[in-house]
Amino acid sequence: MSREYDVVVIGGGPGGYESAIRAAQLGLKVACIEKRIHNGKPSLGGTCLNVGCIPSKALLDSSHRYHDTKHSLAVHGISTGDVAIDIGTMQARKDQVVNQLTGGVAQLLKGNGIDWLQGTGKLLPGKQVEFVAHDGATEVVQATKAVILAAGSEPINIPVAPLVDDIVVDSTGALAFTAVPKRLGVIGAGVIGLELGSVWGRLGAEVTVLEALDTFLPMLDKISSKEAFKILTKQGLNIQLGAKVTGSSVNNGVVTVSYTDKDGDKTAEFDKLIVAVGRRPVSRNLLAESTGVEVDQRGFVVVDNQCRTSVEGVWAIGDLVRGPMLAHKAMEEGMMVAELIAGHYAQVNYDTIIGVIYTHPEIAWVGKSEDVAKAENIDVKTGMFPFQVNGRALAANDTQGLVKFVADNKTDRLLGMTVIGPNAGDIVHQGMIALEFASSVEDLQLMTFAHPTLSEVVHEAALSVDGRAIHAIQRKRK
Repeated sequence: MSREYDVVVIGGGPGGYESAIRAAQLGLKVACIEKRIHNGKPSLGGTCLNVGCIPSKALLDSSHRYHDTKHSLAVHGISTGDVAIDIGTMQARKDQVVNQLTGGVAQLLKGNGIDWLQGTGKLLPGKQVEFVAHDGATEVVQATKAVILAAGSEPINIPVAPLVDDIVVDSTGALAFTAVPKRLGVIGAGVIGLELGSVWGRLGAEVTVLEALDTFLPMLDKISSKEAFKILTKQGLNIQLGAKVTGSSVNNGVVTVSYTDKDGDKTAEFDKLIVAVGRRPVSRNLLAESTGVEVDQRGFVVVDNQCRTSVEGVWAIGDLVRGPMLAHKAMEEGMMVAELIAGHYAQVNYDTIIGVIYTHPEIAWVGKSEDVAKAENIDVKTGMFPFQVNGRALAANDTQGLVKFVADNKTDRLLGMTVIGPNAGDIVHQGMIALEFASSVEDLQLMTFAHPTLSEVVHEAALSVDGRAIHAIQRKRK
């Protein structure tokens, strides 16, 4: 007789383990299947904790501290002498952070009475799951209430730049360099490409980013995109837009990349090449053909706005389904689904999901950009304020960037917020909370922001929407 659970979760990443924990908190008997082996051991936490969000942020922080120490402390009167980076120690710290967090997830599952099944899972008809353990043992696990598909995503590989040992790598390989490459190429100027390029650029690599699109960070409006491009290129990232890679080859440890841009065919040579052109859902081998679960042409599992698939009792969340591939989006979907399975009501507000790029300064946004709002024929008004005149930013010698608000000109309702600057990923949450409560710009204008803080830029940007910013000369509104 097969093992029975109320809920079987396939995938132990952020969405999977959070849905498992919440379902267990609601009194359901839960199993979580996870296949990942990291550094020779079974590991929970998915891409995010093992080879994504967490290790990349550990390296970003280390590289920023190194760069800051080498280039920015003298203005504070701090002398450091020769500054060196030990890549081995930096990588060991990254691994320690990963191990602590993934180990913590394992303890959370255990503490909530969840069975962690170490191996692969495939959905069968009738809410059954074929579980294959790492030793090859196979059994069929029965879910009496629901199966949650949370298998995540994987890097997209492209034929024109096939991976080669540790020379041409994807995002996972880029986290494991043992030395700083002299010349680093990055294909893709998206979130992953910019973050990884920033890590190694701060440590001394000459970084060239090849982006096929003619626009930079198209999720931002034109003003914010231009500001981000200016800051990152000033830091030394050589970002080539409209550069379509046509081929690559490796000879004697040197990567030659062929690409075309508006000026014609070109080549560039690198010591390392990172392919960061996006991710795709891990839906292959996840579903038996007879399950009836609908999958679209790109491999995404088709779901409604509460993550139900086309088969009753089968749900899918996170990178497997529509929407941004973000850990926090997967987490909230996982908890929503657990609540729904238990008979409660829950709904994710997809209009207030934050995006963050962890360069320095950080780039963050929530809600509609000015360009999107205008494309939807909304009569908008906007306000913007720079960090360069903020007292707290000046005191910290961290003044790049701005805060921008977009609002409905007729109703004054806040529509969106963009932040480029120090701690942007935290500051943007102020806009997210305002959007969740359907705030007007006036609501923000009437609030008292502590002085001196970076958040005063938020207040000034809100005031600027109506030409009322105090610490900038405002043009009179007609």
